[in-house]
Amino acid sequence: MPPTSTSVTGDRAPRTPLRTLWLVRHGESTWNTLGLTQGHNDEAELTERGLRQAAEVAERFAGLNVRAIYASDLRRAQQTAAPLAAAVGIPVVLDARLRERNLGVLEGRHAAGNGPAVTGLDLKAGLLVDPDTRPEGGESVRDLYRRAAAFCDELASDAGAAPGADVVVVAHGGTLRVLRAYLSGVPVEQMDWAPLANATVLEFPGFDVTTREGER
Repeated sequence: MPPTSTSVTGDRAPRTPLRTLWLVRHGESTWNTLGLTQGHNDEAELTERGLRQAAEVAERFAGLNVRAIYASDLRRAQQTAAPLAAAVGIPVVLDARLRERNLGVLEGRHAAGNGPAVTGLDLKAGLLVDPDTRPEGGESVRDLYRRAAAFCDELASDAGAAPGADVVVVAHGGTLRVLRAYLSGVPVEQMDWAPLANATVLEFPGFDVTTREGER
């Protein structure tokens, strides 16, 4: 539901409603259906199902007071953000810090073959085994956590720009997992890696005062 103001009486000043931050994973991509590792690779695009998912996400936000939309500059995220931007009538701001984890030499390979030794992740168990494992030419989960946190901190510092208006971030599964952890005060060492479906929407009310205690 859209944020609402709080009525007060007496000599207390009226409170301005806090912003809600929404995190949206991109819709199903062609590489999702093939089971391929995407990372920074920008060949994948949304499937027909992914385009429908993007349209459904846009419908969800059509009645909200959205003042900004940020998205990863990778194609699958941009395609997901486009109908949302059209629905609320504002442009998308692209930010490379919202990209998926760079998986280096693993990109384009079948994801099922990427075990904890090369990714630090046990995908079957939904666990982060080692946040510092870095595939050749890629990033560790800690690297991803730090760049996503830097974006989040910059966004939070803009708290006074439009109090009460929602902000939507369209990104990737890995990026949303680390953002969710950081916004919840969970350090990277204590994160899980639970499944996160395409077009998942995560809500963080009161983003202006959200505690961000995860270690950088």
